Amino acid sequence: MAEKGKIACLLANGFEDSEFRIPCDWLTAAGYTVEIIGTKAGDTLNGDKGRESAVVDLGIDEVDVDDYEGMLIPGGYSPDKLRADERFVEFVRAFDATGRPLAAVCHGPQLLLTAELQHGRTLTAWPTIQGDLRQAGANVVDCDVVVDDNWITSRKPDDLEAFTSALVEQLGELEERGGWRHGHAGATTESYPNG
Repeated sequence: MAEKGKIACLLANGFEDSEFRIPCDWLTAAGYTVEIIGTKAGDTLNGDKGRESAVVDLGIDEVDVDDYEGMLIPGGYSPDKLRADERFVEFVRAFDATGRPLAAVCHGPQLLLTAELQHGRTLTAWPTIQGDLRQAGANVVDCDVVVDDNWITSRKPDDLEAFTSALVEQLGELEERGGWRHGHAGATTESYPNG
């Protein structure tokens, strides 16, 4: 069986509870380790609805893109807070350059927008974000899940089953192709295109 890696979950206070909990539970059940990345390790973050809380595993200054097989960006107020911090924006930009699965739901694509990665990409988001993405050169589709190369995006909590299924499927395909080889010397260099 292919080795399964870690998933970087970018989180700040005010995240949408279900958009954090449901994908994390599915990923954990599928054998992945979800690491919560926030401003500072040990901080307790609370969901917008007050149903979920999470403790930050690693601060943004402690993380390395090469340690992660996938990225999860839950929605709510969290992405808007994270995109105000250039360290998170740069981490998203660097992770996207690896071509590994990047999943953003609801307001999550705000981080992709701030990282200026959206031009020419096909994705979806919360209805109020869709217009922003369209104006910034993205091809916006209003459906439950959109997969465009390494991106998986969805609109809202009702879409979480399709969203999480697509993410787990993309991770599985990456493993089958041998694109995820954490721990092997020099293995990640082939993932980076020149330039």
